[in-house]
Amino acid sequence: MKKLIIALSLLSPVIASAQLADSTKRLVHVNAANFRDIGGYKTTDGKEIVWGKIYRSAAINKLTDADVMLLDKKGIHTVIDFRGTAEAAAAPDRLPKNTDYTLSPAGSENLPDATQMVALLKQGNFLGKMYGSDGAKYAGDRFRPLFMKLLTVDKKEAVLYHCTGGRDRTGMATALLLYILKVPQETIEADYLASNIYLQRMNKNMFAPLAKMSGLTVEQVESEMVLKPSLLRDFFSELTKQYGSIENFLKQELAIGPKEIGILRANYTK
Repeated sequence: MKKLIIALSLLSPVIASAQLADSTKRLVHVNAANFRDIGGYKTTDGKEIVWGKIYRSAAINKLTDADVMLLDKKGIHTVIDFRGTAEAAAAPDRLPKNTDYTLSPAGSENLPDATQMVALLKQGNFLGKMYGSDGAKYAGDRFRPLFMKLLTVDKKEAVLYHCTGGRDRTGMATALLLYILKVPQETIEADYLASNIYLQRMNKNMFAPLAKMSGLTVEQVESEMVLKPSLLRDFFSELTKQYGSIENFLKQELAIGPKEIGILRANYTK
């Protein structure tokens, strides 16, 4: 944990203020990377996101029996999985009994394999399309189930959403949710960028083989794969470009208008 705190403090002052102080409380220590509570963030209207109600994570196929019991204890019985059908089938979630599980694979059915990924890395701007044109194209179908569950889940229960790495698809979903809950943009970006730290071990195991396959250096691969504020800004900009505003996107694609926004803020901030 000490190394994690040092790494976070070096990343940026924004990360330090939004993530460092409560990292021990935010992280859920199970056999899954990047599993964290999005509670505790301050909003622009002086409120705070409630703890213990919304969680984000990377893949949860390797949870132990004790981990599954912990999810059950936390009331996590609603799970939205943003992976593709084959992606999810290859590493099925481990879940408490009677969990309401939803696979929401829009935009994830044709993710690049290792060979295709190498070619894309060589071309440059690997993540640009995922957050730009594709991010906007699939955002409605991909994230609609999450917001419908957040609006309808029992108030005593908690919701978990995830993908494989818990950074890109999960990161975009979190950014939209935090935006709705009136969290400042700098905090939204801090939560997003924290995945660079929480996934360091996973990234190390992925970047080296990709570098060897592509002939690029590990540093070059990392430069292409690291999360940057500009990616999230591109996502929001593309939504605004296509729909006129984020609010128009929410209403047209997620069926979230002023009434639903009010419900989400009432349920998840205090």
